[in-house]
Amino acid sequence: MLGTKTDQGMVCCGSLNAGRASKAHWKILACWHGPSRAHVQEVVSERIGSRHQQTSSWKTSAAEDIEYLESVLPITTEKAFFDYLRTVDASEVSISSVPEGSVVFSRVPIFQVKGPLLVVQLLETTLLCLVNYASLVATNAARFRLTAGPDKKLMEMGLRRAQGPDGGLSASKYSYVGGFDFTSNVLAGKLYGIPVRGTVAHSYVSSFTSLAEVNPRVLRPLCGGGEPVDFPSLVESWLGKVCQLLQVPLERVSRGERAAFVSYAITFPHNFQGLVDTYCVMRSGIPNFCAVALALNELGYRAIGVRLDSGDLARQSVEIRQVFRTCSAHFQVPWFERVPIAVSNDVSEWSLEELAQEGNEIDMIGVGTHLVTCPLQPSLGCVYKLVTVNGCPRLKVTEDEEKTTIPGSKVVYRLWDAAGFPHMDLMALGEEPPPQAGEDVEFWLLGRTREAGKVTPAAVEILHRLYLKDGQ
Repeated sequence: MLGTKTDQGMVCCGSLNAGRASKAHWKILACWHGPSRAHVQEVVSERIGSRHQQTSSWKTSAAEDIEYLESVLPITTEKAFFDYLRTVDASEVSISSVPEGSVVFSRVPIFQVKGPLLVVQLLETTLLCLVNYASLVATNAARFRLTAGPDKKLMEMGLRRAQGPDGGLSASKYSYVGGFDFTSNVLAGKLYGIPVRGTVAHSYVSSFTSLAEVNPRVLRPLCGGGEPVDFPSLVESWLGKVCQLLQVPLERVSRGERAAFVSYAITFPHNFQGLVDTYCVMRSGIPNFCAVALALNELGYRAIGVRLDSGDLARQSVEIRQVFRTCSAHFQVPWFERVPIAVSNDVSEWSLEELAQEGNEIDMIGVGTHLVTCPLQPSLGCVYKLVTVNGCPRLKVTEDEEKTTIPGSKVVYRLWDAAGFPHMDLMALGEEPPPQAGEDVEFWLLGRTREAGKVTPAAVEILHRLYLKDGQ
């Protein structure tokens, strides 16, 4: 109950006093106004399971909550209202929704909620709060996925920039719904089963100064049960070969960086990944990485990649890939040319487009701030509108034409063309005959024309699914 706004409680009290025990039908839909409409044309609905679980278990029985409401609502509020709140639940509420991850368009309902007028009024703020940010992040993630293409791996890494711990957890979850492959958020991995990935911090690399700090220093070969090897010495021998091949002065290669890589490789020989831009990528980070990775290869292990976090990511990825190909051919290590290259560095949708246009050798992209904060459109603008009371349509008419609601309980149909692509979403009243595949369908475009158009769908799909019926 407390997860709502004061005006909702007062409206419900007024409805109760007026004997408004009506059955109502509400819908949640996305609306855009102003410049942002040109930017976002569709929205990806968020994962719906937790919404329905929260609704079905919703009951305002906590005595302290009722007491608090009594202290903040007007003193003229009838005692019967608070008695009513002690008994109200969601046992008569039904919710239908588009399936998770679906694309829906502006003014097409995402959710449809049916139930007693007072109860569904109380649910408004909670449902909108849960739907708005989740769908916004899922939509933003889908835009990143479309821009990156199907072959790039995407990792969400925005926890430190998110709107608080709850926002960070939601962002991780709904980025995954929107098409990301991994998250750096360990708690999101535990709670939602999202694959977790991470790399190395610059602070770890810069905390080392020399190989003398490496402890332990030995690493046992993966196969054959051989004796432990002095790994720093093995790396030093490989570094000389790498520097000679790449024509890099040995004295320019950072000893501290090498010590960090060696220490990390001894700790995680199956998961060694080098963060190569702490000092100089091509004159230090990459030579050090190659030396450690080739030493691991001699002992039967494989490095899993490198990460870049600064500079011209596209150009550097191409240069790094060429180094890997050179080492692969020269040292006869076939897998080395395919070492994955990951990048980060305040990646936005626009910079992702630039990477694609320039051409690159990037395998994985980490996105943080521009994913979880959605700077191009910080809010989604879903609204919760009454469309039917006791079977009678309800209409909101305002001075702003875009805020005028479409009355009546509706069914939404997705019409597919012969090529298997969605052609349009058709809203019809529940009592109207449904469209049929292969037959002409007459339609009117919302807010665009008064003339009817016609389309012949190859297939027809009802967009919404019933997920909660009478609280179950």
